[in-house]
Amino acid sequence: MKRTTTYTVLIAVFFLISCNKTVSENKLPMHDTAIEHTFIIDSLKVNDSVKVNEKLSLKYESKVLLFPSITDKSLLDSIYYDKKGISDFSKQGLTSFIEKEKNNYFSSLKGRDEDWMKDLPNPQTWDSSSLMKLKSLSDDFLQIEYMFSSYEGGAHGNYGFANRVFDLKNNKKVQLTDITSIKTLKLQELLEKNINKIPSGTTDDKGNVKNSDMLLVDVIPANNNFYFDDKNLYFHYSPYEIAAFAAGDIVIPISWQELKGTLNPQFAKRMKIQ
Repeated sequence: MKRTTTYTVLIAVFFLISCNKTVSENKLPMHDTAIEHTFIIDSLKVNDSVKVNEKLSLKYESKVLLFPSITDKSLLDSIYYDKKGISDFSKQGLTSFIEKEKNNYFSSLKGRDEDWMKDLPNPQTWDSSSLMKLKSLSDDFLQIEYMFSSYEGGAHGNYGFANRVFDLKNNKKVQLTDITSIKTLKLQELLEKNINKIPSGTTDDKGNVKNSDMLLVDVIPANNNFYFDDKNLYFHYSPYEIAAFAAGDIVIPISWQELKGTLNPQFAKRMKIQ
């Protein structure tokens, strides 16, 4: 099944659904952008499941964004950093890679000694999910969010995020130093100051955000999971990275105004930050 939606001037998005018993389509989120050329994004989704026995079923889900407009190999290597060993970034190559990942996941659990399954208290579905999401495409910056989740018994599953920004003008992954020269201690102070600005999973009786109450660290470090928009630079933390699981994933914004005087002049000009 294949449908095409064309975004006038900017972007054409194609959706390909395969290995999926229930087919669904969603438009990728788009951000108004200054890209001067037509940029094509394909989306490949695989959703499959198998029943091992009466106690255990397995589910596998993967969504991968494809970028036919990108030909630079080093940039593609960085975009698909989680796909170790892949060299063919075409639709066919990525489809084959995902199918291999799916089959390996199923085989790794189906091939275990069945004695351990006797301890399962009730019928369960274990799963593995890997999803790529387009956060924005603006000013020749491609921003992608990667989400990984799994469940293999226990009280709850695990999940985590990775955020990456790619500079399409210079064919490279954006580093924090490409954005700001702020000193580490000052950045840590801003992260601590702003931790309660965006809700996650923790609020008090009045509905106030209390992410800070769930911290597991004395100092909040700046990580490599950042992204930005026209107002803020955002740092994204997965569960257990800086706070208890109950806090969920935490996003901490730092405004461009707070980073004034430390911004890379070329970046500020490109983003039209005054």
